[in-house]
Amino acid sequence: MEVLRPVLINIKGRIYRKNPVQEECYEEEEDDYPSSGAAAEQCLDEPCDAYNIEQTDRGFRCAIDVPSVLYKYIIGKKGETRKRLESETKTSISIPKQGVEGQIVITGAHRAAVASAVTRVEVLIDSFRRKQPFTHFLSFALNHPQVQQGFLRFREQVLELCGQDAGVDESIFQNPAKLHLTIGTLALLNEQEVTRASELLQQCRDAIRDITEAKPLPVEVRGIEYMNDDPSMVDVLYAKVTVRDGSDKLQQIADRLVEYFAAAGLMERERERVKIHGTVMNTLFRKDPSAEDKGASARPNAKDREAFNAKNILQVRNVIKVTVKTFIMLQKFSISNKCCSSELSIHL
Repeated sequence: MEVLRPVLINIKGRIYRKNPVQEECYEEEEDDYPSSGAAAEQCLDEPCDAYNIEQTDRGFRCAIDVPSVLYKYIIGKKGETRKRLESETKTSISIPKQGVEGQIVITGAHRAAVASAVTRVEVLIDSFRRKQPFTHFLSFALNHPQVQQGFLRFREQVLELCGQDAGVDESIFQNPAKLHLTIGTLALLNEQEVTRASELLQQCRDAIRDITEAKPLPVEVRGIEYMNDDPSMVDVLYAKVTVRDGSDKLQQIADRLVEYFAAAGLMERERERVKIHGTVMNTLFRKDPSAEDKGASARPNAKDREAFNAKNILQVRNVIKVTVKTFIMLQKFSISNKCCSSELSIHL
């Protein structure tokens, strides 16, 4: 089935078919870089006009922006990956020193050869970018005082009524100051990409204004739900957030944001529609309260997480139901960047 329905890769609006290739794993050495092994070696040649290829006195040249953290995957262990790409495409690939942000420059005697090399490098970059832990997340902050107060009451009541249930303790509750609706996660690998994401977020203002008709959007945080099939073995419990008038405007905004960021190559579209939710309990916090801020690199394997029993929490709905109203307003649109694992937050 992998041959009939291969993985499709979207790179800057161009769709590639990734043929199944055996990946090789290498341990990193101090002065060496691992070979990719899984580069799209059989990807189709790219039409020459798909790239900004310049003609020079010595042939043709194309420069592409690549975060320095990904250089090692183009170089490969002992330079094997770069040598293979250069040999197969009859081009020369110049890569800045590790840690120095810049451009990878590909030169060759023929335009088609340079285009082919660029295609392979970009597919290779995309493959390993997907494996990087996310560094930022796009979210709506739920930091209205009423929301925080409602959450604190919810936490107090759950601990009082269900504190004896398996896995339920104070450590797995969200920090009230960090309550938010996650729209999507991003792996922004250098300052240029952070700036690009910030600019794109600002450009989304018009799209959001069109949906809300430039008016405040009252929303309700009401009720809770869990994310798996067994309420007695839950890892994440979240608050349900809806627009007070029953419209799907919040869903439209979330989907539009993901559409913009996915089209720019800054975010992976995981599903057709964004799941609107505000996490209130998460077993990731049990061992590390800042795990969510640190991204995927800090996340334990499923077997290392201790689930909790949410049956009683779900049954006493009249006690733990959170009924708080907040407003998403366009008048206060800004971006906040916090700590080393920053948060791109939309404050509307």
